[in-house]
Amino acid sequence: MQLNTLKPRHIKARPAPVGRGGKRGKTSGRGGKGQTARAGHKVRPELRDLIKKLPKRRGWGKNRARTVRRERLVYAPVNLTLLETAFDAGATITPALLFEAGLVRAQKGRAPKVKILGSDELTKSFTIERCAVSAAARRAIEKAGGTIHV
Repeated sequence: MQLNTLKPRHIKARPAPVGRGGKRGKTSGRGGKGQTARAGHKVRPELRDLIKKLPKRRGWGKNRARTVRRERLVYAPVNLTLLETAFDAGATITPALLFEAGLVRAQKGRAPKVKILGSDELTKSFTIERCAVSAAARRAIEKAGGTIHV
């Protein structure tokens, strides 16, 4: 075996020359005129036009698969004055009870997480269960003789 006797195992097929006379003249198999007849032509994808027509959600954190602060706890706020008008003294207040009373709305089809806010003076004592409580509301509840169980 010598170098001058070696042949490639697979012969590379060359594309037929087009547009230089011969069997494919004139439009050289490219059809009519315009964009599709040009070199390097690309037809704009139809899906791109559909995407551009859709409304976009504006604002920070939008269109990012809701990854920005995804695990953040969202509380439904309830003021102390609402508790005083809606419940009797000595009542045990839970998120489910607040939902039934219509003081908070459902989140994801169930009673939401609740945070009790306010710095008002309370005249009734309550037992608060499974609710987050602000520092000012905690002082007011404990001053009125109530208890908080988290």
